[in-house]
Amino acid sequence: MKKTADKKVKTKKGWDLKRTWQLHILLVPAIVLAIIFQYTPMFGIVMAFQDFKPWLGISGSQWIGFEHFRTMFEYDYAQQVIWNTLIISTLKIIFGLIVPITVALLLNEVHKIFIKRTVQTVIYLPYFLSWVILGGILIDLLSPDGGLVNQFLGIFNVNPIFFLGSNDWFRTTVIISDLWKETGFNTIVFLAAITAVNPSLYEAAVVDGANRWKQTLNITLPAMLPIIIVVGTLSLGNVLNAGFDQIFNLYNPLVYQTGDIIDTYVYRVSLINGDFSYGTAVGLFKSLISLVLIFVGYRLAFKYANWRIF
Repeated sequence: MKKTADKKVKTKKGWDLKRTWQLHILLVPAIVLAIIFQYTPMFGIVMAFQDFKPWLGISGSQWIGFEHFRTMFEYDYAQQVIWNTLIISTLKIIFGLIVPITVALLLNEVHKIFIKRTVQTVIYLPYFLSWVILGGILIDLLSPDGGLVNQFLGIFNVNPIFFLGSNDWFRTTVIISDLWKETGFNTIVFLAAITAVNPSLYEAAVVDGANRWKQTLNITLPAMLPIIIVVGTLSLGNVLNAGFDQIFNLYNPLVYQTGDIIDTYVYRVSLINGDFSYGTAVGLFKSLISLVLIFVGYRLAFKYANWRIF
């Protein structure tokens, strides 16, 4: 009798397709679009192992195996592109955690609701703008010829700086502008974690004589630690994704040495220069490494923050 009751319970909790088939039909358009635009193009991966010629097609092009991958690791500029990607993406991940956490902790100390919401709105606003718009704004602001930033620096007798045309300044400009755009969203994530802290913990800390700094170190930060670990570990999947939209709208040939990343390199090699096979090989290499890092990130998030995506 007990086994029969368990089976009935499992049946009720299981996937009752007869009862929810209408909801599953709603998924059909999304599944069809995903198959057409995401999975069907994957057949083009074979170009990475061919000397692809558009007039011959995939079926008629010569197979050359891993030749393009060997070329990628032997070509000094390709190695520089990978190095640029790692530097930019790693700095984005590090500062993309530190700055929003700091802002969230500071906002948590603001007791005037109007001021708190105003600051949140102002820093959140750039998140909704595309890099096409932000790129145009930054080009005007950072222009060495009359840009607002250089005009301000001129007050202190600083010579005009070509932020978007100097290898010494381009990476810094990319990191700061990325923080400008993304900090607002990430701050809200960490603020949500802070609001989940039990207020009685702060009350007990006050009774014990803890000031605000000690309360932050011993209560707020430990409570935020699980979401910090989740956000940080899941960011591992973006180590080779330094932000195509941003770099593409900001870079130019003057800063290829320090600003060219894998995605922009693939774009130029394949779509501009017409070397589809080599561009596909570089893109496939990036995708495989990113896939491994995503799985690693999920496992770390589950192990250290008890978080799972499925």
